[in-house]
Amino acid sequence: MSVGARSVAESAGRGRRGARWVAAVAALAAVTVLAVVGVGWWQRGHLPAVAGERLRDFPAVEQAGLDDTQKRIVEVLRGEFARQPAGTEYSEGVEEPWCADFVSWVLREAGRPLANPNSGSWRIPGVYTLTEYYQQQGRFESPSYRPRVGDVVLYSETSPFSQHTNFVVAADGDTITTVGGNEFGRITIHRYRPAELSGLVGYGRL
Repeated sequence: MSVGARSVAESAGRGRRGARWVAAVAALAAVTVLAVVGVGWWQRGHLPAVAGERLRDFPAVEQAGLDDTQKRIVEVLRGEFARQPAGTEYSEGVEEPWCADFVSWVLREAGRPLANPNSGSWRIPGVYTLTEYYQQQGRFESPSYRPRVGDVVLYSETSPFSQHTNFVVAADGDTITTVGGNEFGRITIHRYRPAELSGLVGYGRL
């Protein structure tokens, strides 16, 4: 083979290898894009949940049959879910786990303030003391109770939520929907089956 012919053949070979390399890079880029899009779709559609399902939007709460206090609680919760302030806004500036502070604050805003059995304050910062309050008031119910809108859920340390408290905003069949503070460090909404949840202490009736 002449030098010229060999040069042409080598150039053609390099061209084919270059085309294959470009095609491989393009295919890898396409796979990467699809993977990123797929992850983005999954993240948009599925939020991490403590138990059951975590909702992205505040649910439509059926108003028929609710009294004025229940309606106010729902509206306060709706507003705070949209606002997402720092937890210290509910704890009078104290840096602490604020789920019970959130419950206390919402009930005060709705016109049904609590009374701390130790201090008399509207704010009950601990779940254990909050449970004690409902027991003393004769408003504590066992896990078998059918909760209503505005009732407070109480959890022990063995629950997926750990020691925690939040509000019921819907009870449909064997499922409840809750709104709580200091869940993933913010106000979130969960829907789950109480019968399947370990560590559910009970409920505080409105």
